[in-house]
Amino acid sequence: MSEAARLRPSTFGPSALVTPANALTLARLAATPALIVMVAAALHDWAPFIVAVVVGATDAADGWVARRQGATRSGAFLDPLADKVVVVGVLCALAARAELSWVPVALIAARELSMLVYRMVMGRRGVSIPARPSAKVKTIVQGIAILLALAPPVAPHHDIVSAVLWLAVALTWITGVQYLGDGRRAARARPSSADEGG
Repeated sequence: MSEAARLRPSTFGPSALVTPANALTLARLAATPALIVMVAAALHDWAPFIVAVVVGATDAADGWVARRQGATRSGAFLDPLADKVVVVGVLCALAARAELSWVPVALIAARELSMLVYRMVMGRRGVSIPARPSAKVKTIVQGIAILLALAPPVAPHHDIVSAVLWLAVALTWITGVQYLGDGRRAARARPSSADEGG
């Protein structure tokens, strides 16, 4: 990237709500119910796979847009929320039709939902927990597991899908522990109300 591009001012400030990146994130959320219905309907063809790829592509797209037009607090909340809704919703639909075991799906869902609550609680205390690169890797591996479970040539090979899914479970919980540590350190580093003068 050129020096001029790096120094280009952000189009949107951190408090902006209506941004192109947020629009892409909301589009991902809006498309998720349709994807879940398609998966739950046990359509053994390429349609759910293609829709899942398109939905996943919006994740990369909104991140790309946000980096160039300015990241926002609303985007920092909506983007991981959309990721969790897509992943947990589709995994549950696959488990409900016995394409995946409920055990790894439940482990991923428990971590994702508990981390969402944890971030909300810490946010109300004024503690921000920045995203980790490892969490993006986790989301990618979760997405790969879903795409493998939806791809007609691969879906019947349950051992392959299960191996990738369990890798996603491991990364999901490892990053969860990392975030708990990040939250504790951020809370300790935050000045107390007495230090802030009231």
